[in-house]
Amino acid sequence: MSNQKVLFVLLDEFADWEAASLAAALNEEPEGQGQRFDVKTVSLTKDPIKSIGGFTVLPDYGVDDVPDEYAGLILIGGNSWRKEDGKRIMELVGKAIEKEAVIGAICDATVFLGRNGLLNEIPHTSNHLEDLKETAGDQYSNEAGYLHQQVVRSGQIITANGSAFLEFGKKVLEALNAAPQEEIDEWYGFFKKGFHEYMKTKQ
Repeated sequence: MSNQKVLFVLLDEFADWEAASLAAALNEEPEGQGQRFDVKTVSLTKDPIKSIGGFTVLPDYGVDDVPDEYAGLILIGGNSWRKEDGKRIMELVGKAIEKEAVIGAICDATVFLGRNGLLNEIPHTSNHLEDLKETAGDQYSNEAGYLHQQVVRSGQIITANGSAFLEFGKKVLEALNAAPQEEIDEWYGFFKKGFHEYMKTKQ
């Protein structure tokens, strides 16, 4: 059976640091299981885009030719989620909800979900509540569901602030059942604590 695809949505000026560690973890092979996931990139078109860090990416798919089958849709933050053409991503999000795929949104991609009414029924977080309320306006009515946490998982939807890329990655890996929990915890602990502090916990 072919590996399940996980689609990373990258818009121009995307936050590369929010995507890299999770993508690498998904492309790895859990011990004794073989590779299970295949990370693919999606943007509005297949034209090259550039990250905030200056990395140029040639997307695997434009928004109009995304495959029907995938396990996860990961919206990576950046500077373009408030632009008008970003609304085209909502069609993908809607399809992902229908197929009960894992949906992850980090940093300003959470504001995008809020502006489109997708945070009104679930616990969630974002970069800053006041900014979310101001930007989303009447489309956002769930201040009571806002949690001041690094990352929040509600069913198949995961939201995180821009500093929480490791916490976000851990929750996405868990939601996808990407590896045994022990391996996911080790991945998170290694990068969160740093090599030397993490190794102290293994002694």
